[in-house]
Amino acid sequence: MNDILPGDTPAWQALESALRTLMQTYSYQEIRTPLLEKTELFKRSIGEVTDIVEKEMYTFTDRNGDSLTLRPEGTASCVRACIEHGLLHNQQQKLWYMGPMFRHKRPQKGRYRQFHQVGVEVFGIPGPDIDAELILMSARLWRNIGLQDVRLELNSLGSPESRRAYRDILVDYLNAHAGQLDEDSRRRLGSNPLRILDSKNPDMQPLIEAAPTLYEHLDGASREHFEQLCALLDAAGIAYRINTRLVRGLDYYTRTVFEWVTDRLGAQGTVCAGGRFDGLVDYLGGKATPAVGFAMGLERLIALLQQQQQQPTVQAPHAYLVLVGEAAQAAGLPLAEQWRGDLPGLRLLVNCGGGSFKSQFKRADKSAAQVALVIGDAELEQEVVGIKPLRGDQEQQQLPRQQVGDYLAALVNAS
Repeated sequence: MNDILPGDTPAWQALESALRTLMQTYSYQEIRTPLLEKTELFKRSIGEVTDIVEKEMYTFTDRNGDSLTLRPEGTASCVRACIEHGLLHNQQQKLWYMGPMFRHKRPQKGRYRQFHQVGVEVFGIPGPDIDAELILMSARLWRNIGLQDVRLELNSLGSPESRRAYRDILVDYLNAHAGQLDEDSRRRLGSNPLRILDSKNPDMQPLIEAAPTLYEHLDGASREHFEQLCALLDAAGIAYRINTRLVRGLDYYTRTVFEWVTDRLGAQGTVCAGGRFDGLVDYLGGKATPAVGFAMGLERLIALLQQQQQQPTVQAPHAYLVLVGEAAQAAGLPLAEQWRGDLPGLRLLVNCGGGSFKSQFKRADKSAAQVALVIGDAELEQEVVGIKPLRGDQEQQQLPRQQVGDYLAALVNAS
């Protein structure tokens, strides 16, 4: 787990602001769920025979003897909240959330054990048009933040029935090549063989590449859904590649799955991923509801933007208020509040903790403020404020106190 320090937070704030603006553009509503849920929720939704549940969840028993887990992803919590609060019955919901998730895995570039995700979930819309809208939404985000070198991969996992039929075909193929399976794949062969297609073991790749594909065995309705989705993306000018090996890492997906991937983050190349999970609401105790969504990791997006030198810098104060003496301190703080109230957007840093005139100017210069505003005994008596530019070669001056607001407004408007 890692700290996000003051020098890094402007990049996070800019990305979070872009995400909130994007959600408002598409009229999606925010939902906020707890960090802790009952462990059973994730076992049921994600699947017990998954790396997340078997190896990565932070799970503990609380004082009441209940098994609780720090959320490893957001979809299950969102579905649970919608069922619990009656948000799905005869309704369409377009929701989003943002916050920390937790998985115990080997840290590497762009991946930490506490990481941050933004997720989007839509309920009650069965057609490919909403699948397309989510992909278009993510594509718009890349344009808005200037993200480059990401590409879209698509697949369809079909219906549960077609996937069960394909499962038998895949198991026959894998059993015929059992000697080439690694330990994880042999364990999954009897419980979830489709997960083998998601193996990252390079020794397994030739076997996986030669396996029969689910795409070849789609049911008619799923194939039509997928073809309509592709047609919508074609009409919108969104480039994509059909990747028949794309299965995603969670059990609840059906039909559409997609990933935005990059080659700039090494092995962790997925920037945004999602798809349909039409059976999850029913599986978790609600009424059968079509659903689709995606999630993206903020650390990975920040890392990509840093590579492209799209990282915003810390915004320096417009002005630093130097207050010399107790009387100036007493008069200066109310003045600073007045200026802040009158000028939205003003970044004013007030010297606190006393100090000599010289030491306060050193702090002012270190703050990277554009000007120092100076109030001492003489300025108080004359009801003026000293203005000393800290950048450039402008002359120092004094302004009547009532004119300082206009001076600061010009600084704000120029920035």
